[in-house]
Amino acid sequence: MTSLDLPPDLTHGLGVERARPIGGGDTAAAFRLETARGPLFAKTMADPPAGMMAVEVAGLHALREHAPEFLGVPEVVRWTDAGIVLEWIEEAPGPGRGGTEQEFGRGLAALHRAQGEAFGALAPELPGRIGSFDVDLSPTQDWAQFLLDRRIRPLMRDAVGAGRIDPGAADLLEELAPRARELAGPEEPPTLVHGDLWAGNRLVDAEGRNWLIDPSAYWGHREVDIAMMLLFGGFGEECLAAYDAEHPLHPGWEERVPWYQLPPLLVHAVRFGGGYGDATTRALLRLRG
Repeated sequence: MTSLDLPPDLTHGLGVERARPIGGGDTAAAFRLETARGPLFAKTMADPPAGMMAVEVAGLHALREHAPEFLGVPEVVRWTDAGIVLEWIEEAPGPGRGGTEQEFGRGLAALHRAQGEAFGALAPELPGRIGSFDVDLSPTQDWAQFLLDRRIRPLMRDAVGAGRIDPGAADLLEELAPRARELAGPEEPPTLVHGDLWAGNRLVDAEGRNWLIDPSAYWGHREVDIAMMLLFGGFGEECLAAYDAEHPLHPGWEERVPWYQLPPLLVHAVRFGGGYGDATTRALLRLRG
């Protein structure tokens, strides 16, 4: 495969000698580009939702600005509405060096100290989008209402409408809605969150350095990232212990995890079906007690 198989405006001037397809996400095509400056990473989408790449690029820039030096975020080399070219990260062939989990926990804690003026989009000109989903990201000071009315309820409507979840789950949600402030936890300032922090979006390079990739970043609540890390696993106990030592979580955060896991569970229910609808219902039942 050559660079001719990629959007010309994405690779023009980069001196691409060869483009080799590699494993990527479920919505984009990923490539290793061999260039005169060394390898680069590219991902493209045939028909991306409007503004999706702009939001990801803004997230990468924000993470690079606020992450500590020992927590890497790839440099954006080039981007268009259809794709992104990033610096190449040579992943470790096996487990990272000792201390990798603790370093990631400390790095995430440092990142989560970055504060914004309001919950919502990183910048007012960006479209309201988290990943491929439209979201109202206009600024607000009310995080609990943001989480309920702009994330959980719309996704529940989508999941029920698509037949991906039993409609009784929507009734369970409305039963819990009056407790939205309690379930969101103590108030905190708006925090820079990765927004999609599952294990596949954290890499460890050949030198043992942690990297963050594929963000859906916005100004949110740090328990968004913690709950996502716990949803699919892949982060060691040492990671959360190091995080909590650097930036202690408020008491009761474990009980709030199912509430914060509702958005990713519902996203997966809408997109993939399977058991995600049932998992959402189980989370709601745990919250109801």
